[in-house]
Amino acid sequence: MSDSKANGMVRMETKDLSVRYGAATFGIQNVSMPVYTNKITALIGPSGCGKSTFLRALNRMHELSSDIEITGQALLDGENIYAPRVDAVVVRRKIGMVFQKPTPFPTKSIYDNVAAGLRLVGIRKRQVLDDAVEKALTDAALWDEVKDRLKSPGGSLSGGQQQRLCIARALAVEPEVLLMDEPTSSLDPNSTARVESLIRDLKEKVTIIIVTHNMQQAQRVSDYTAFFFVGELIELAPTSEIFDSPREERTQEYLAGAFS
Repeated sequence: MSDSKANGMVRMETKDLSVRYGAATFGIQNVSMPVYTNKITALIGPSGCGKSTFLRALNRMHELSSDIEITGQALLDGENIYAPRVDAVVVRRKIGMVFQKPTPFPTKSIYDNVAAGLRLVGIRKRQVLDDAVEKALTDAALWDEVKDRLKSPGGSLSGGQQQRLCIARALAVEPEVLLMDEPTSSLDPNSTARVESLIRDLKEKVTIIIVTHNMQQAQRVSDYTAFFFVGELIELAPTSEIFDSPREERTQEYLAGAFS
């Protein structure tokens, strides 16, 4: 996969991307959509509609399960991440993931949590690791809170701090895209506000796709919103258009609370 940055406005794009569980059950079906560079795209829709399935397909997470079949394409900088010669480890370095609940390595130090991905790709020089850890924690708005306790376990942090630590861990390897699966659903309101502010700041550095059940959150943080329903992409548009004047009837019904 090329290391060059995209020249245009599209960082990723899917073409007829489908994920099938077992013989007949589709998680998503024939999803084609662009993901715009240095923008935040929110994925909304009722539970079980395919949002997280789509998100995980964007960095080949489904390959960890043997009974899942993926067809179609997911392009990063114009290259299909599912092409046979593309290494999944390289894909996951370029396309990072932050999960619903904070997932730090609880017994590893704050420093080692952030450095984990760098060491995985063979970086061992202490000064390089030190600089990268400080940068990632700074980018995740956590450095000032933990700089004097980098040897403390990651599990000793508060829930909100743990989620920002996971964001720092993802940022340390300098991904092009950051996937976030309901990253504030387990956090209190103050921590949620901190993470939302961080997300808005991060789009200057990385393209972000966020799954959220919170309509207000989608409106607060995203530039574009995609509405999924029963495994299909129904509508993608600038967030203001989705919420103010959706084109599709099912989008209108969902936003009006007809189903959840």
